[in-house]
Amino acid sequence: MAIQWYPGHMHKARKEIEEVMPQIDLVIEVLDARIPYSSENPMVAKLRQDKPCIKLLNKSDLADPEITNRWIEYLEQEQGVRAQAITTLQPAMVRKIPELCRKLVPVSEGAFKDIRTMIMGIPNVGKSTIINTLAGRVIAKTGNEPAVTKAQQRINLKNGIVLSDTPGILWPKVDNEASGYRLAVTGAIKDTAMEYEDVALFAAAYFLHAYPEAMMERYKLT
Repeated sequence: MAIQWYPGHMHKARKEIEEVMPQIDLVIEVLDARIPYSSENPMVAKLRQDKPCIKLLNKSDLADPEITNRWIEYLEQEQGVRAQAITTLQPAMVRKIPELCRKLVPVSEGAFKDIRTMIMGIPNVGKSTIINTLAGRVIAKTGNEPAVTKAQQRINLKNGIVLSDTPGILWPKVDNEASGYRLAVTGAIKDTAMEYEDVALFAAAYFLHAYPEAMMERYKLT
């Protein structure tokens, strides 16, 4: 199943991100901990270039912890990258992000300069919930569907960090077929851009191979 879902607001968002990026000190990229490879947008690396980056593996409560730890080790091999597993079900984990930002972009003592950050990621990965937790109030719209956020906004967290929120963006064509299925299974693709039966068969085949005991227990199989 080849995924081609790149609506106009994503194209517009990409151009706006490109224009604003020179003013940004640090990029926060939110990945889905269940599918770190498939949820890592290749456009983000091109747009941020050599700026420091925090990669948040969100929804870690739904992922295999052993595999998540291996991904964190792998991602941190890249210069200037820190990776951290979080779940928005535990707000205390999210509230540690500003501290990590300050470690990656140290500000001289006595300097009155905010750290300008940009949060990026694919649709429905949890960016808006993270922003609302950091701000301590509802600023970004959330929803159990992809592409709820349609435009950029700038949020001053009042703690020395200014956060630019961006719409969830994919890349124009997901060439890797397995990645397309993984994105569909985890809710990053609009339902009009996929065939439910195909996606369900892919998911069943994967889970039966990777976690047969869990599948047998869940569905009472012999």
